[in-house]
Amino acid sequence: MPLTMAETGVENQIKKIGGKSDVRLFLEKLGFVVGSIVTVISQNNGNLIVNIKDTRVAISKEMACKIMI
Repeated sequence: MPLTMAETGVENQIKKIGGKSDVRLFLEKLGFVVGSIVTVISQNNGNLIVNIKDTRVAISKEMACKIMI
């Protein structure tokens, strides 16, 4: 399921990153790689603030839809 459907405060493991190669590279530089643990901190109009590798990152709904957990 996409990251947008994750429950707030629950740890999830990234299974797959979709999208074009430039989008995947951008997400990889932020720490979103297969096998990483990601936790949704909050949601606002579909946009997410997540905790990944002890760092908080804000990502858009479109980006979050490409991250499968």
